[in-house]
Amino acid sequence: MTKVLIDTNIIVSAALSDQGTPYAAYMKAVTYPYRGVVCDQNIDELRKVFNRKFPSKIYMLDRFLAIALPVLQVIETPVLEIEQEQTVRDIKDRPILRAAINSDVDILLTGDKDFLEADIEKPKTMTAAEFLGYGE
Repeated sequence: MTKVLIDTNIIVSAALSDQGTPYAAYMKAVTYPYRGVVCDQNIDELRKVFNRKFPSKIYMLDRFLAIALPVLQVIETPVLEIEQEQTVRDIKDRPILRAAINSDVDILLTGDKDFLEADIEKPKTMTAAEFLGYGE
C-alpha cells in the first residue's frame, strides 16, 4: 500500500468544502491502494489554523475529523532532527517531513511551497492536482 501523508493545508481545504481538488485528493489518499496518514503536528496545526482564520467554522473541522480520524493513520512526530529536513525552508514544516520520513511515507500531499520547492526525493512531494493524476 502507498502511504500518503496529507499536509495541513490540504485537510483545511477538504474540511471547509467537499468540492474541489483538495477534497478529491484527500478522498483518493484514503482509498485503496493508498493509506492516508497525518502526524500529530498536523492535527495541532489544524486546530490553530481554524482558531485563527476560521473561528466560526471550528464545527466543520470537528465534523471532518470525526469522520477522517478513524480512517487515517496518525503518526508521531519524532523529536530528533534529521539531515534531510534541512532542505525545507520553513522550520515549522520540518517536523512534518521528519515524521513522514520516520514512518516511511511514500507521498507528501501538500500545497506548501516550502515542501514542493525543497529537494526531497522520498517522500515524493505532490500538489493535490498532481496526486489526482498520479498512477493513472
